[in-house]
Amino acid sequence: MTPLDRIKAEVETHPIVLFMKGTPQFPMCGFSSRAIEVLKADGATGIHTVNVLADPEVRANLPRFSNWPTFPQLFIHGELIGGCDITLELHESGELARMIAEVQKA
Repeated sequence: MTPLDRIKAEVETHPIVLFMKGTPQFPMCGFSSRAIEVLKADGATGIHTVNVLADPEVRANLPRFSNWPTFPQLFIHGELIGGCDITLELHESGELARMIAEVQKA
């Protein structure tokens, strides 16, 4: 399975996927830390995370897959939502909580 196939499988298999630096318990950058914090604050449970620092192939290929250059990257229902800034904006507007609630009731 190619790295792009693996990324596609992760995104299609899990309703909420955060490709991040580190883990939710030990984020390795401030952006990843903030993204996981707002996801949890907005009620996300069962967030599937992928530590891009532990998987160099995913780290190298994810920007090509998503056409998004930075980490973290949040996907909901297979769709790229964006990075930390967009995730924070959606959180502040209440839109992120709505998206999460919709995913989790499905």
